[in-house]
Amino acid sequence: MPRWKPDARQRLAVAALDLFTEQGYDETTVAQIAERAGLTRSTFFRHFGDKHEILTAGQEMLSTLFAEGIAEAPASASPLDAVALGLDRAAGAMTSFNRDLGPRLHAATEANEELRSRSAMKSVVMATAISDALLARGVAAPAAQVAAELGVLAFGAGYRAWSDPARDAAPGELTPHTRAAFAELREAAAALR
Repeated sequence: MPRWKPDARQRLAVAALDLFTEQGYDETTVAQIAERAGLTRSTFFRHFGDKHEILTAGQEMLSTLFAEGIAEAPASASPLDAVALGLDRAAGAMTSFNRDLGPRLHAATEANEELRSRSAMKSVVMATAISDALLARGVAAPAAQVAAELGVLAFGAGYRAWSDPARDAAPGELTPHTRAAFAELREAAAALR
């Protein structure tokens, strides 16, 4: 078995999600994941702290990208315009690998109650990062919270559309999908008046 390959992290993620879907999250061991990926347990632990971390990998990065995009928005930008820039920053970091994992991640999460709960917590963490970035810009707390939730909803809706295997075989980048979802949510919010 080779000691090092440059795509080890990705191979581990794919192997884990395939096993979670095939036999369930609780029944899947780190040893099985490493074996399926053609790697060792020690390689697994160089990339992930445990099997749950595979499901949350990238969460901190996405939250950071969102916050950076908001922080770099012009001072004149409205809270929603700042969130749109954060959304573009986060969506722009997603690759075809992230797209391909979408259906596997969804299947694994939906099959396990604990994973569904943890998935909901990921949204809370992202919304908090967005809200904090808006608060740092001087946005009032209620407006920051609403704008943050819209950003999270738009990212999720755009990601689901982009990663849907029944859609276009060459969907391009995630950004147009998240922009469309955010525009739709902004219209819906404006119609609530």
